[in-house]
Amino acid sequence: MMPIPEITDSFTGSVNRITLGATKEQGGSRSCTITVGGAKNVVYGGRPDQSQSKPVIAMDVIDCKPGNWPDVLSEPYKGVLDNPSDWAKKCVEEFGADLICLKFDGIHPDNANYDAGHSVRVTEQVLKAVGVPLILWGCGNDEKDNLVMPKVSGAAKGENCLLGTVKENNYKSLTAIALADGHYLISEAPLDINILKQVNILVSDMGFPLEKVVTYQATGALGYGIEYAYSIQERQRMAALTGDKMMAMPAICDVGNESWRAKEAKLTDAPGWGSAADRGPMWEAATAACLLQAGVDIIRMRHPRAVAAVKNFINQICQ
Repeated sequence: MMPIPEITDSFTGSVNRITLGATKEQGGSRSCTITVGGAKNVVYGGRPDQSQSKPVIAMDVIDCKPGNWPDVLSEPYKGVLDNPSDWAKKCVEEFGADLICLKFDGIHPDNANYDAGHSVRVTEQVLKAVGVPLILWGCGNDEKDNLVMPKVSGAAKGENCLLGTVKENNYKSLTAIALADGHYLISEAPLDINILKQVNILVSDMGFPLEKVVTYQATGALGYGIEYAYSIQERQRMAALTGDKMMAMPAICDVGNESWRAKEAKLTDAPGWGSAADRGPMWEAATAACLLQAGVDIIRMRHPRAVAAVKNFINQICQ
């Protein structure tokens, strides 16, 4: 096999390096911190000192029992799906999650429509249950997120969490509260470089430091726009390397949710497609591995078998 040629091009810019979480000595309660970003070259390119920090996996924990997960995805979490703190503990202690992404689907008006009190209790319980840094992710309903997420942010003040998401037409409330509570911020765009750049500009205009922003481009799964999602992430990395400060942020992708929405991942009655117990985790792992090669720093995932496969992939390419 021919050796892979070393890409030695020099770039003027780099991806910001950020550290999530705060230990007791730093004013928080986390047992560890997680550092991501820092790339000064394309993926696999340049000298070892130009590479990004090792990508990390955030496992999803939902604030209420999921009603639409297929059995093959729910089975590994049997007994904890209605208890977010036990769920988070299982993800960290048994499945090796680097981060916990606490997703507040239960506050959505079309779901359980939980109030801020519920969300604060869940946040506090998960913080006590695990020592890894947290991602606090709203439900996607702007009105409800603006009511609830400031309370969630306050409950985790001092923990250097990653809070989100802020969008072009809904950024002021969460940006202000993340700034006040000392959290990092997720800026979101619908697979559009220009919109994402505009969100980052708006956030910066409010005085929020760009060095504390992580970007999120709506993720496409394998077979459902993965090539477009890949190209957007690749373009963002190149923009950062060529000195665009408004695009120099680490990136996060929502691989778990998007992968398990695909019928190829979750259908059980599919003769000729193979076992659903194998197919679903493989679909999620393949999606994650693809986006990692585009330069993504944080991967949100769900199935523990997929997590194990991707962690093995990361450990092999980031030695």
